[in-house]
Amino acid sequence: MAKKGIHPDYHTITIQMTDGTTYQTRSTYGKEGDVLQLDVDPNTHPAWVGGVTLRQTGRLEGFTKRFGSLGALNLEKKDDKQSA
Repeated sequence: MAKKGIHPDYHTITIQMTDGTTYQTRSTYGKEGDVLQLDVDPNTHPAWVGGVTLRQTGRLEGFTKRFGSLGALNLEKKDDKQSA
């Protein structure tokens, strides 16, 4: 038997993009008919369109500096064990 009152209230809201365009979707945000205005546009922001932000570049450089070619070394060891 399904429990009552444990599921979120899904309703229709309007999403307003930064350029003013809108679309409707179902969400648990707010209440029926509310408008969610986006501050960051997923059509142009690097996080959604595949760009690299400075923060991401810094993290990659930090990882490479800390771990070097650790992954390549592990692959070489696996190949050596398999051919022996």
